[in-house]
Amino acid sequence: MLDYDAKFWEEGLLVAGVDEAGRGPLAGPVVACAVVLPAWTSVPGLDDSKVLSPLRREELYDVVRKVALAVSVASAEPEEVDLLNIHNATLLAMKRALDYLDLRPDYVLVDGKFLPEVDLPGEAVVGGDGRSACIAAASVVAKVERDRLMSEYDRIYPQYGFARHKGYPTPEHLRALREHGPCPIHRRTFRGVVTC
Repeated sequence: MLDYDAKFWEEGLLVAGVDEAGRGPLAGPVVACAVVLPAWTSVPGLDDSKVLSPLRREELYDVVRKVALAVSVASAEPEEVDLLNIHNATLLAMKRALDYLDLRPDYVLVDGKFLPEVDLPGEAVVGGDGRSACIAAASVVAKVERDRLMSEYDRIYPQYGFARHKGYPTPEHLRALREHGPCPIHRRTFRGVVTC
């Protein structure tokens, strides 16, 4: 996990890893995170958040928050997703996360195929959340932050079951949409919402 970042650390560069959570759900924001880890920092068990259990993500979230030089979380709200489309809203959330960092990195590693528009050198890394420690750290923080937010929304809109499915198009969520219609945090342009 450190090998990808090592070539930048060897040059003395501060590297920010960036990832998002929430591209696929029918409800809630897309959440992005930027993390700057100290060079050569190993976080045991760190991996792509999608392959970790919720409990393990929570544990790693605390570790990343403790060891990172800087962590920033930002989002694009459902209205922005509808206005811009999910791709552009994701890039906007990533740009905001980088803009909100307390320190300016020298280089940016972003999970995926596209870089947000920022005045920093960087690269998009396909599968980066499983290849780069900084991106994996951002993946974990973004996922935990978004899951916590969806659990808060569950208390406001309990009829949808957001705490269980986090807004993804599960059978339970689709049934709730058919029965109750969309709520204010649903993405109105998404097919599962439009057809209900």
